[in-house]
Amino acid sequence: MGTILVIGDQEKKLVRVVPSERQMRHQKLEFYGFLHFTVNTFTDREWGDGTESPSVFCPEHFDAEQWAETLASSGMRGAILTCKHHDGFCLWPSRYTAHTVAASPFRGGNGDVVREVSEALRKYNLKFGIYLSPWDRHEPCYGKGTQYDDFFVGQLTELLTGYGDVFCVWFDGACGEGPDGNVQSYDWERYYEVIRRLQPEACISVCGPDIRWCGNEAGDTREQEWSVVPRRLRDTEKIRENSQQSDETEFRQRTLSSRDQDLGSRAVLEGENDLVWYPTEVNFSIRPGWFYHESEDDQVRSLENLVSIYDRSVGGNSTMLLNVPPTKEGLIHDRDAERLRELGAYLRRREAHNLVEEAEMNATGSEPGHDAANLRSDEEGSYKTPDGIRSCEIHLTWEAPVKVSMVVIREDIRFSQRIEKYRITSVCGEERQVLCEGKTVGCRKNAVFESVTTNEIRVEILESRVAPVIRFLGVY
Repeated sequence: MGTILVIGDQEKKLVRVVPSERQMRHQKLEFYGFLHFTVNTFTDREWGDGTESPSVFCPEHFDAEQWAETLASSGMRGAILTCKHHDGFCLWPSRYTAHTVAASPFRGGNGDVVREVSEALRKYNLKFGIYLSPWDRHEPCYGKGTQYDDFFVGQLTELLTGYGDVFCVWFDGACGEGPDGNVQSYDWERYYEVIRRLQPEACISVCGPDIRWCGNEAGDTREQEWSVVPRRLRDTEKIRENSQQSDETEFRQRTLSSRDQDLGSRAVLEGENDLVWYPTEVNFSIRPGWFYHESEDDQVRSLENLVSIYDRSVGGNSTMLLNVPPTKEGLIHDRDAERLRELGAYLRRREAHNLVEEAEMNATGSEPGHDAANLRSDEEGSYKTPDGIRSCEIHLTWEAPVKVSMVVIREDIRFSQRIEKYRITSVCGEERQVLCEGKTVGCRKNAVFESVTTNEIRVEILESRVAPVIRFLGVY
């Protein structure tokens, strides 16, 4: 049994911060898609300026089921559609503007991309989410205060009441000039109230209180990712001066700076009194751009790159939002589709068999009702040391040697994020080899290392804010 340590006021304060039910459901999704599709797809641009004619929007072979089937094959559990980007063109027939699919050749003016996509996703058991840009470069009342807020809330209400359950409303922070040069001050609290009232289970991401942007669009991640952070981080993306106001390749390719690396360690949070549960999402595109460009057909990310980002995002206490831009024909390109199928096959194969099922398990003493045997299943229960014991060891042994290249640890985040340092070691006879050392675990940690053949794996929790509570352990 580990040494009993006195729990200080700071530790108690930190672990009192826990996720909401909607945040826990969202984090369990782990991996979902972004679908960037609008007039930009046809004008070969990243950002439209609002002057585009709806007549350019004509996906002649549009097939929402092909999109859904392709995303599902990758292991995604949902997708977010750009229902309206900054250009103001609506993929549904909004009654608040004529700048919509109803004015386009698509389905003879009777089409509704939002409806077809939402229905196709549900057919393939995928959650449906919406992206609605608050910045509208086409709408004449943009920048006119309450008048524009009324307009925006009207469109938001259409999307939240006409297309079934929504798992996420994704707001980015872009805030620039409208068609007459005015800039809008967004009434975020009003928008949030509408979402909470109409879709109470939906998380509000980026410019919202539920899910935090990772800070870049390049798939860069932090070595330690904390979900308990200062409340002020909720406002970072809502400050106009910090928002993106033009499309720049450099912005999409930038990575995290050193000052962005640690947002929630005990040392960083010393003296902070207003804390929230604000987990991070890693969003990036399978191609250099967010919208489809034929010139990028040979620049689809490799399987190795996608797996690496998956392990650092999903396997690093974040969710992964991967953009897959449909083509002008209205299909996921063959190269993107092939890569997604490869990714799904790889992930399923890698975790097809949990070696813990065959192992003998021994662990540091547990609190009654929280036995280490609970680690074998991710369904119910957890392993917890007695209060005051902030370290533990879990030993897994096999009669015959096994080949291991990844260990997955999940904390039971219902009890906050507690683990601050861990080590994974292989023991084979007299030989010991440290396979992985790290700090944070959170919702999920994928500890990936060079394959070893061993008879024993030891997982040590070396430091924890209070008694660690582990929900699941996987060895692959």
